[in-house]
Amino acid sequence: MWNNIVDELEWRGLVYQSTPLDQLKERLKEGPVTLYAGFDPTADSLHIGHLIPILGLRRFQQAGNKVICVVGGATALLGDPSGKEAERELSADELVKNWAVIFEEQLSQYLDFSGDNAALMTNNYDWISTISAFEYLREIGKKFSVNVMVTKESVKRRLQDPDKGISYTEFSYMVMQAFDYFILNERHNCELQIGGSDQWGNITAGMDLIWKKKNKKVHCMTFPLIQTADGKKIGKTEAGTVWLDKKRTSPYELYQYWLNVDDRDVIKFLKFYTFLPKEEIEELEAIHNSDPGRRVAHKKLAEEVTSLIHGREEMLGAVAASKALFGEAEITEIGESTLQSLCDTTPSVALSSSEAIPSLVDLLVLAGFYTSKGAARRDLTGGGIYFNNQRISDPEFTPKAEDLLFGKYFVLRKGKKNFKPGFYK
Repeated sequence: MWNNIVDELEWRGLVYQSTPLDQLKERLKEGPVTLYAGFDPTADSLHIGHLIPILGLRRFQQAGNKVICVVGGATALLGDPSGKEAERELSADELVKNWAVIFEEQLSQYLDFSGDNAALMTNNYDWISTISAFEYLREIGKKFSVNVMVTKESVKRRLQDPDKGISYTEFSYMVMQAFDYFILNERHNCELQIGGSDQWGNITAGMDLIWKKKNKKVHCMTFPLIQTADGKKIGKTEAGTVWLDKKRTSPYELYQYWLNVDDRDVIKFLKFYTFLPKEEIEELEAIHNSDPGRRVAHKKLAEEVTSLIHGREEMLGAVAASKALFGEAEITEIGESTLQSLCDTTPSVALSSSEAIPSLVDLLVLAGFYTSKGAARRDLTGGGIYFNNQRISDPEFTPKAEDLLFGKYFVLRKGKKNFKPGFYK
């Protein structure tokens, strides 16, 4: 229920900064609270870094609280300086509008927008765009002390570099986000804002604005910015960002990402990114500590998060693909949609349907496994090459049309883990 949600978040390690938690807990004893989190559409998809506050909203909603998603259609046009070393490039209005629609569609996957406790979707462009410059300066800006604003981390770091500095536009971002909290408090009695720890200055600015204009106390909470055990930001890989849109990060790629997290991170991520109960996570932790090589916790994490983002069917397809691509199952278990997704989102070999099927030696060179046909022939003879999981040792082997999966796909594999899909277009 709503009155123990904070205890749940503390156990999961999700409370990083907050106004006094005892006050929030006392407030929750009185009944459900209305809270919000904001998401600026600065790309055409959310990524897994956004998932922590999204799931934070979901956890509060499941506990019976009222949640509001704010898509920052206006604040995205200004640019948030938080965590940025230099001024953002401003995106075109129409582009941000399109991205805002995508964000709304993606956010709707994770929250319940129906029933008695339906979540609310809003866009801050609806109220910020109606403010005149005069009203902004007189009614909102008057409540902010520049002396205080320059001490906020997001501003202070930029001011320390005279060559970069900060524009008045980005400096004003804090004021606009604060105004969001004020509007939501006015219209929906919103009493809690949550977000990533890099948003703490912006979030507390909203709390201060509500106090100064309404003499009313509200609450703030941030989640930790997630880093891996080796100090990297969550969701950043050599291939780039891990996106929630399966066209940008396939279910297979997502599954592999979680399957291969550092042993030191897996239990922490089970707490952060899943809804598994405490007892089950503690059981997985005990198994992991006694025999990490079994990777039981890793597999559970990968299955849970892939199901959460893309659904159970896509998760099962990713599991089947993972087993088949690494020779642990029949390659025919990979569905056509999964093969297409692999080719769309991972390096692959694209061939023209008007051309004859090349020899396996040629395919291996095209795939980048070898720089010369001679090297490919030698390894073929040695028996370390697979075509659709069939070991091939004949250097003269040329696939036939009937060897292709669904009439157009194939998978090359060198050794146990080095593979590349291909297709005829």
